Amino acid sequence: MGGLAAGKVERTEHDHAEWERRVDALMVLLSGVKGGRKLMTVDELRKNIEAIGPDAYDRMSYYERWITSIVQTMIQRGVVTTDELGRKMEEIRSREEDPCRK
Repeated sequence: MGGLAAGKVERTEHDHAEWERRVDALMVLLSGVKGGRKLMTVDELRKNIEAIGPDAYDRMSYYERWITSIVQTMIQRGVVTTDELGRKMEEIRSREEDPCRK
């Protein structure tokens, strides 16, 4: 597999959470695998995962690393700004905290 020497890789099966399936689908769409616009490559995904600091990398799950890399790539390519992303995240957070939505 490459990368840092970290011992044996434990392979376990698990049901993917909805957000994990969405991250996977987002990567498929952004990479143009299914004929869409090619906004990023698998190489960029890997490069930005490798750029995550070791402490953060070790705390993150597989798909947390993916979404971190996807966001970084979209910022680098100018598809989204950190301000736009922050505003959207705050909007979503506000919706989730709205007692009328529960």
